Amino acid sequence: YFIKIDKWYPSSQLCSCCGSRKKLTLQERIYKCKCGLTMDRDLNAAINIKNEGLRLLEVA
Repeated sequence: YFIKIDKWYPSSQLCSCCGSRKKLTLQERIYKCKCGLTMDRDLNAAINIKNEGLRLLEVA
């Protein structure tokens, strides 16, 4: 399946573990959340994009 998510979906600002939102500058390459999650910003965004696509697929 190809699922298109909103281009303004804040994938790099959301914690892929707990869902809390954190503003990041473009220079910040590591996502550190208050829940303890620490990972590469792009990996975190990729997980969030996958999860949003799966969520949209369930709704359809």
